[in-house]
Amino acid sequence: MGALSHLRVLDLSRVLAGPWSGQILADLGAEVIKVERPGNGDDTRAWGPPFLKDAYGENTTEAAYYLSANRNKQSVTIDFTRTEGQRLVRDLAAKSDIVIENFKVGGLAAYGLDYESLKAVNPSLIYCSITGFGQTGPYAKRAGYDFMIQGLGGLMSLTGRPEGDEGAGPVKVGVALTDILTGLYSTVAILAALAHRDQGGGGQHIDMALLDVQVACLANQAMNYLTTGVAPKRLGNAHPNIVPYQDFPTADGDFILTVGNDGQFRKFAEVAGQPQWADDPRFATNKLRVANRAVLIPLIRQATVFKTTAEWVSQLERAGVPCGPINDLAQVFADPQVVSRGLAVELPHALAGAVPQVASPIRLSETPVEYRNAPPLLGEHTAQVLQRVLGMPLDAVDVLKRSGVL
Repeated sequence: MGALSHLRVLDLSRVLAGPWSGQILADLGAEVIKVERPGNGDDTRAWGPPFLKDAYGENTTEAAYYLSANRNKQSVTIDFTRTEGQRLVRDLAAKSDIVIENFKVGGLAAYGLDYESLKAVNPSLIYCSITGFGQTGPYAKRAGYDFMIQGLGGLMSLTGRPEGDEGAGPVKVGVALTDILTGLYSTVAILAALAHRDQGGGGQHIDMALLDVQVACLANQAMNYLTTGVAPKRLGNAHPNIVPYQDFPTADGDFILTVGNDGQFRKFAEVAGQPQWADDPRFATNKLRVANRAVLIPLIRQATVFKTTAEWVSQLERAGVPCGPINDLAQVFADPQVVSRGLAVELPHALAGAVPQVASPIRLSETPVEYRNAPPLLGEHTAQVLQRVLGMPLDAVDVLKRSGVL
């Protein structure tokens, strides 16, 4: 039994931030009912190529994007723009512990599916709203998407090559990191609300905003600004507070060197055949190395090109200096540590026979993550859920299907 197997989640969200949170809860054992639009479903179902391929190598209807965030869920199609659909969602919410939604502010109120409406039928409900800018403030009514929030929230001002370098300019992170982080923070908030409820505190409304999360996750860079009043600039792969902590060229490619303290720098200098660097008054401490990075980095680059990536990684690991290669995803999933940790799994799938998945990173000794079922087909569990949870007879379900409500 999973740690959250006693909970039911009604997932009204789509795309990534909300579904990511729902998948985490599902992996931990919660029953997650994903409510989708009849005929279309979650927008990401169509966000391909690539699509999952069947046994004959032909594309199925399931986009890889959708498959990344909907494992262990049950899909129910309900048109809640219709009165009958609204009633069904309210009935499901009345029998659920958690609702996750990411509609625009006020978007569900017209259907009687906002927090206040559902609280009336289920006072203990934990209702998590995820929007671009939150429920309050001058931007509250705006739509918000990961890419624009990476720009607006400052992340892109820190990501990319430094000004003056070839190819300089702001660059987004290669995955929708703001959405992912918002899904993670939402999960933390939901678990905190559950703990409060378990102590007799009742349900509550959680207001999560992509912009809030993005700004919060600026971490040391935000504090660099707040403590100095000077906005940090793009440094490419370099670190604003640690040197050397970036990529360097090798005889056959590049590698990453992450020197975290002065002792590690001394060890690196010895392996590099330049032990005098560790005692050089320009480089002896991290503070000095940061101040003199423009001198030190070219010296290191001149030294690293004489060994291969594998040689650097092997020799520096033996010396206790953190470093590593720059892998593409094929190399990632072939890496012996990734293989050993089982970070790629497969689940049975109705259209393809099997579907690959990236394993959850959560490792619990007593209540481990469960991989119960693949991301569901659109509406795959509609009849089953309505019969089991709401006690609807099959003929009533058929009537609603024929009328287009389901």
